[in-house]
Amino acid sequence: MTILIPTPLRPIAGGSKSLEVSASTVAGALDELTRTYPDLKKHLFNEQGKVRAFVNLYLNDEDVRYLPQKEESPVTATDTLSIIPSIAGGWQDGVLRHTTGI
Repeated sequence: MTILIPTPLRPIAGGSKSLEVSASTVAGALDELTRTYPDLKKHLFNEQGKVRAFVNLYLNDEDVRYLPQKEESPVTATDTLSIIPSIAGGWQDGVLRHTTGI
């Protein structure tokens, strides 16, 4: 399957826009991603090993949080997992500013 890496995390992932992994679940795909790029782990997971609240995962077009099996949802070689960081922002000194949680 393909994992799409968001722009803010690409420097930590060696500049990669995506990574092909062989996994049977969303969790397995994330495990392979963080084995390949260990520094991503602290950006994607909290201290309890759960996906951080501001990290959104989409399996194809489906939000993983709303899938019945969540991170244990099965995947196939043709699936795409997108990592989408939440973005917050607002106006500061007349300039629109934004930040990501990553």
